[in-house]
Formats: sequence, C-alpha cells, structure tokens
Amino acid sequence: MHKIVLASSNQGKLRELQAVLAPIAVELIPQNRFDLVDADETGLTFVENAIIKARHAAQITGLPALADDSGLCVDALNGAPGIYSARYSGESATDATNNQKLLTELQASENKNRAAQFHCVLVLMRHATDPIPLIAHGTWAGEILEVARGDNGFGYDPLFFCPALQASSAELSPAVKNRVSHRAQALVKLVKNMRATYDLTL
Repeated sequence: MHKIVLASSNQGKLRELQAVLAPIAVELIPQNRFDLVDADETGLTFVENAIIKARHAAQITGLPALADDSGLCVDALNGAPGIYSARYSGESATDATNNQKLLTELQASENKNRAAQFHCVLVLMRHATDPIPLIAHGTWAGEILEVARGDNGFGYDPLFFCPALQASSAELSPAVKNRVSHRAQALVKLVKNMRATYDLTL
C-alpha cells in the first residue's frame, strides 16, 4: 500500500479522490491527520497553487503528497472566479455565498454567455524537492444555470449544468460524477502517469 498525503482539508474533494483511488493500492491520508496548516496559495494559476500545496504537505509530513487545485472559469466573467473559486465571496466564503455572488455577477454582466468550465489540476510530488512532479489537468465544459438544482456534490455543483447529461452536477450520483468530472479526468491521467513514471503496480 502506497501512502500519500492529500494536501487539502476539503472533505468533498477527499471523498471524490478516495472513491476513484479505492480500487488501486494507494492509501490517501488527509492532511488534517497531521495537523497540517494550509499552505498560502500565492500562485496565479491552478498549476502554481497545486505545486505550492503539494510541496508544503510533502515537506511537513515526509510523505509523497497529492494536491488538487481546481475551480470554475466562466466565459462571461473573463475566467472568474478561476483560482479564487473557493473564496470568491470573501475570506469567510461558503458554498452558498459563492454561488450567490456568481449569479449576481452574471446578472450584472452585459455578456449573456453562460458557458463555463470546471478545471482541476492534480500534482503529485514524491518529496518536497521533487524536480519532476507529475501534473495532470482535467476539464469539464458546461453552462451556468439561473437557479440552483440538485442536492449532491459541493461548491458550484448546483449551478453547473452538463448538456451531455441534461443535469446539473449536483443532480448526478457520485458514481456518475466520478466518471465524468474534471477531477475524475485529471485523476485518470495522473494514475496513468504514475504507472509509467514510478513503475508502480497500481
């Protein structure tokens, strides 16, 4: 069993990643088991922030670290909320306040395009000074609804509509979401890279 620390305290992300990693020989340990304080996300891109978080977790725990930096990019808002998705409505942001701000900003925008994409960048570092971290990027295209729908998921899921499935992300079962989401796509790529690069039996 390969032990990897997840550089996140987000329980939604932990559940999704554990569900996809469950069939393979990886034990994903959340960072709160180590009383690890979140790294300062000073990067300007998803890739930069994921590397910062993975390096921080690996340095503190001494274990390989997996970091996820993800968010929603809305065309009409020039890619916002982007890397600020989790704290879009301020430092005390909640899913509800973030969703409300998104709807308010879209309503005020002259651009009525509702197209949006979820992005997820996963970074795996074997140790804090790993010069060749594995990086995987997944995207999920959709549209922003005018009214929230569904009770599953977290974050912007109730407002994110997937045309191919004719449902919001929050209306999908966890099993379906774990096959089609941006995080699922990134994880499939990451596991493939892990097998090839680290010669792991996964």
